[in-house]
Amino acid sequence: MTPHLSARREFLRFLAASPLAAVAQQPPIKDALSVLDFESLARQALPPAHWGYMATGVDDDLTVKANREAMQHYQVRPRHLVGAATPGLGFELFGKRWTSPVYYSAVSAQRAFHADGELATARAAKAKQVVQMLSTVSSTSVEDVARELGEPPWYQLYMPKAWPETEKLVRRVEAAGCQVLVWTIDVLGGRNSETVVRLSRSDTRECSSCHAAGPEFNQGTSRNRVKPMFAGLSGEMNPPGADWSYLDRLRKMTKMKLLLKGIETAEDATLAREHGADGVIVSNHGGRATETGRGTIDILPEVVDAVGHDLPVLVDGGFRRGTDIFKALALGARAVGIGRPYVWGLAAYGQPGVERVIDILRAELAMTMRNCGVPSVGQFTRDFILRNGNRL
Repeated sequence: MTPHLSARREFLRFLAASPLAAVAQQPPIKDALSVLDFESLARQALPPAHWGYMATGVDDDLTVKANREAMQHYQVRPRHLVGAATPGLGFELFGKRWTSPVYYSAVSAQRAFHADGELATARAAKAKQVVQMLSTVSSTSVEDVARELGEPPWYQLYMPKAWPETEKLVRRVEAAGCQVLVWTIDVLGGRNSETVVRLSRSDTRECSSCHAAGPEFNQGTSRNRVKPMFAGLSGEMNPPGADWSYLDRLRKMTKMKLLLKGIETAEDATLAREHGADGVIVSNHGGRATETGRGTIDILPEVVDAVGHDLPVLVDGGFRRGTDIFKALALGARAVGIGRPYVWGLAAYGQPGVERVIDILRAELAMTMRNCGVPSVGQFTRDFILRNGNRL
C-alpha cells in the first residue's frame, strides 16, 4: 500500500470514529420522545473510550444503578380539582430568577462528546434560560463559556492540592464574574473507574487526555495541565487530607455563594451549614465517587431534615423523568441537576440535543404538576409522595 493510500485509510478510520460523523446519521431530533431515547443515540455517536468516560461508575457500577432504582422507592400521590392549569416552574435562588428547577450540572471534558463541547451547552443554557455549572476540568475556559452563556456560569471547583493554587484559581473565577462556587468533596480520596478502563482497551485511538486511565484518576496528573482552567497550575487536584478547615478558608477567601457538592449524610450537611456554606448538593457524583449503593433521592430527606428550609438543598444523580424531579421537589430539594442526560443530547445532536433534553423534562414536570394539583414549585410538600406505599 502506498503512503498516500495508507494515510487516506487512517483519515477515513478517524472520521468513522468521530462523534461528528455520527451526528449526521442520527434520526430527526423530534423523534426523541423521552430523555432516555438520547442514551442509545449517544452511544452510537461516541467511540468506546468516550462513551465509557461518560457512562462509568466505580467498582461494579452499582451506585449508578442505585440512583435510578431509588426513584421507584417513591410513588406520587395526586390531588385533583386544584386548578393547576398553568404550573409555575419559576423561583428565585442565589439572586437569580430561575425559569425551572432543573439545571445543567458540571460534566468535564465535553469536547470528548462534541466538537463544540461546553460552548454548545452554554448556548443551549442561554437559549433555554438554564443555570449552567462548569467543571474545573472543562475543555473550555470559564471566560469563553461566560461569553457564550451571556453571564458567568456556576463554577464547580476541584480544589488544587496546593493552597496557593486554590487561591489563584478562585481569584480567576471571581474575575470572570462567577457568583456561585461549588466545591466537590466526594472524590478527594480518588476513585476506581473500571468501566472506562475496560472500554478504553477496545478503543484503538490515543485520547488519554480526555478520559480516565485507572484508580489514580483525579489525584493529579499531567493530563490536567492541558485543561484551560489549569493554565499556570500544576494540574494536581483533590487534596485527600482536606477537612472542614478548608471550607473555613474558602469561606474567608471569597464572597461568592459557596456550595458543597457531594453531601451524602445529615451529619455532613449540618457541618456544612455550621461552617458557612450557602447551600449543599446531595450528590454521589452520578455514582462515580464511592460504591455506596445508595441513591441520592433516598439520601435527600435526611439532608433536608438536618438543615431545615433556610439552607437550600439541591440534588443530582439519576434524574431522567419529570416525575423524578417532582419527587425530589416534594422531598424538599430546591433544584435538580442533570448530567448524563444533556451530554447524551450533546453527543447525538450538539446544542439542539441539549435544548431538547431540557424541553422534555420541563414538559414532563409541568404535566405531572398539573395532574397532581401543584400550582407552583413553591407549593410542594411531602404530602404529594409516598415511600414504598407509606406516608412520610
